[in-house]
Amino acid sequence: MNKIFAYTPGLTEQKTHYCPGCTHGVIHRMVAESVDELGLRERTVGVAPVGCSVLAYKYFNCDMFEASHGRAPAVATGAKRSRPGLIVFTYQGDGDLASIGAAEIVHAANRGEKITVIFVNNAIYGMTGGQMAPTTMPGQRTTTCPAGRDTSDVGFPIRVSELLATLKTPAYIARVSAHDVKASIAAKAAIKKAFEYQRDERCFTFIEVLSTCPTNWGLSPSESSKWLVKNMIPYYPLGVIKVPDGEGANETEGG
Repeated sequence: MNKIFAYTPGLTEQKTHYCPGCTHGVIHRMVAESVDELGLRERTVGVAPVGCSVLAYKYFNCDMFEASHGRAPAVATGAKRSRPGLIVFTYQGDGDLASIGAAEIVHAANRGEKITVIFVNNAIYGMTGGQMAPTTMPGQRTTTCPAGRDTSDVGFPIRVSELLATLKTPAYIARVSAHDVKASIAAKAAIKKAFEYQRDERCFTFIEVLSTCPTNWGLSPSESSKWLVKNMIPYYPLGVIKVPDGEGANETEGG
């Protein structure tokens, strides 16, 4: 009998705490599989900050740091600079990275730290009660903007990938999604590519993954995937946004 599915050794057998329909678990598997397939797990270190990913150290079968809210890039910088042979990644949500951690990620990218950042964008603060995040969509309702995000008052959602891509420092930056199988296959390829660049000591790498949050969006998992496609992808287009100097960008499909 041919085996069509196997548990990823890059993940522990810990039962997940994520809400039903949340795609964090899918993204965890992509990261773990990529590291394993490249033979890098024995020298890989992850950094989990505050947010839905606060317990990521229970799931990844590698050494992990726990960072203060928004400070994962700083912790990752310390680990990578003290031991350059390590493969170091951060796993961060949008509230963590794009709000309290905005300065951290901008300067880590501008310095060209050779780390890999997995940025999960579900357009809301997932763990702390569904508040408006820097990535919340115009008109989207949250617990702190129950009438919908008013762009005349709080501005527009921040496109972090495009913002970082304006920096002169070489980098690999891509936006992908985990809302369905096709998108997830493309997302896995981009994540693996990011780790390859780090393995080869090429550049800072940043993968933004559009994700669903059925609990705080007040939708079913199926409805959440449709909402992401309809509302998030037009504003946060998928694809490779920046590649190191001298390389052409191949569009990442999956929308």
